[in-house]
Amino acid sequence: MRTDEAIRLVAAARTDADLFGVDTPAQRYRELVAALHPDRLGALDHRVRAAATDAFVQVTTRWRATRAPSPTDPSNPAGGSTATGPASGGPAADDAAPDGPPVVLGGYRLGALAHAGDLADLYDVGAERLLKLPRDPADNDLLAREAHALRQIEERGDPRHLPYVPRLVDTFRHRDAASGAERRITVLAAVPGLHDLDAVRRAYPDGLDARDAAWIWRRLLVALGLAHRAGVVHGAVLPRHVLIEPDAHGVVLVDWCFSAVEGGTVPALVPGHEDWYPSEVTARRPAGPGTDLAMAARCMSWLMGDRAPHELRAFADGCRRPALAARPDDAWRLLGELDEVLDRLYGPRTFRPFTLNP
Repeated sequence: MRTDEAIRLVAAARTDADLFGVDTPAQRYRELVAALHPDRLGALDHRVRAAATDAFVQVTTRWRATRAPSPTDPSNPAGGSTATGPASGGPAADDAAPDGPPVVLGGYRLGALAHAGDLADLYDVGAERLLKLPRDPADNDLLAREAHALRQIEERGDPRHLPYVPRLVDTFRHRDAASGAERRITVLAAVPGLHDLDAVRRAYPDGLDARDAAWIWRRLLVALGLAHRAGVVHGAVLPRHVLIEPDAHGVVLVDWCFSAVEGGTVPALVPGHEDWYPSEVTARRPAGPGTDLAMAARCMSWLMGDRAPHELRAFADGCRRPALAARPDDAWRLLGELDEVLDRLYGPRTFRPFTLNP
């Protein structure tokens, strides 16, 4: 396949079937990579080289997305859009062209594909950073929401609690020279060694001991208190978006693409999780802190399963009242109330080592 043919094919493809075919997709993928890889372009015109590089990024990104576990698949260890360490794969580590130079976007060299998230693929770009590349340009507005939310939290939030959310390093736009499609790209600081709550539940299929769930719940409320005081509602507090560091009992709340300013509406629902949302979200009514607090309570009830004590089940039920106005709306006050329940159940807090290999 010639380079110009490959560029036209990528530009015209609207679906993965259009791009890779249905009979021998792996062979088509290898043909496209061979035609578009930067180290095989020779002395082509710089505009053709730029178009080929853009097409190459699309091909490798879409191919990896088709091979990665679905974000809604319970066997997917990556969960949602997470700020964790790198994994194998990606445009610069592709088995079809292992010796080629890495693709560069906005000055960042794309390394391994670390995760396939809800909307975007996250690539390791070194220096403990991940580049978040939306698969569909139609989701640019959601990437912009995340960038806005993280900036607002950093500007208005208590610096002591900023490690509970990802740190926005950079944001820029990249235009596909072949199709003209423009993608909004963000770069986030990576935090190694994190695991989402889906992974925790897989490790504890019969439910997590409430004493272990307690520190996760407490720190999740700190993350939400930080955001709410900055005027931001997360809008998608789901197990895949709550990451923990087991040894140090750390928590990071990720994927702020579905966020809203307080009083605004949550822009979209994560597919496959529609029943996790409070009624104001599904009805497209204004969200508030109580939206996040209800979803957090749902996460923790789900995590503990049948092992949740009656007192904590009742506490969670109080956070999930049907009407937003009837729910708690202050994460910091709720944290104090949770501590009172935990003190009645278990006495003074003590550090309890935690492992994902029970």
